[in-house]
Amino acid sequence: MRSSLTLVGTFWAFLSLVTAVASSTSYFLPYWLFGSQLGKPVSFSTFRRCNYPVRGDGHNLIMVEECGRYASFTAIPSLAWQMCTVVTGAGCALLLLVALAAVLGCCMEELISRMMGRCMGAAQFVGGLLISSGCALYPLGWNSPEVMQTCGNVSNQFQLGTCRLGWAYYCAGGGAAAAMLICTWLSCFAGRNPKPVMLVESIMRNTNSYAMELDRCLKP
Repeated sequence: MRSSLTLVGTFWAFLSLVTAVASSTSYFLPYWLFGSQLGKPVSFSTFRRCNYPVRGDGHNLIMVEECGRYASFTAIPSLAWQMCTVVTGAGCALLLLVALAAVLGCCMEELISRMMGRCMGAAQFVGGLLISSGCALYPLGWNSPEVMQTCGNVSNQFQLGTCRLGWAYYCAGGGAAAAMLICTWLSCFAGRNPKPVMLVESIMRNTNSYAMELDRCLKP
């Protein structure tokens, strides 16, 4: 089984898969921001949250210790986090798509040419840029009431208050940076250039096929 990738391309495919999985996993995990409320730890991502307050029987607030996503898109605490959800999700989907094609290139001959590899690298740059934009938008939502209640009522845009950034935020940003800088560069050397003999053979096969079809159509 021959590969359509060079040795550098094989490493590019592996790194593409790692960065895509790292960014996408971090996107779905609610560990971007850590704080506390009513003495219980609370964590957020862009569209998910762990531990949230509800009113009990005596109209007192109690903490429900479970993780889940917001009931609807409009229930996400701020417009900035809604934009972050869409932008980061689109970037992760793009990185996953390129990573899947790159892994298939390790198993299939003539799937990824030198030019195709560079186009895929450009797509990775765009995907990483989208995720990076999502990470940049995320601090704009720290002034929402829900986040302020968790961060000691002193948080603001780009001010964490008593909260701290979680590992998933750094993992998403690191995956995006690796995709933009390293994977994009490696993609320039990922695909194999078609050999002249193989190219001529391919052209001859196509020409013969067209000639046979034309001859079949012209016969009475």
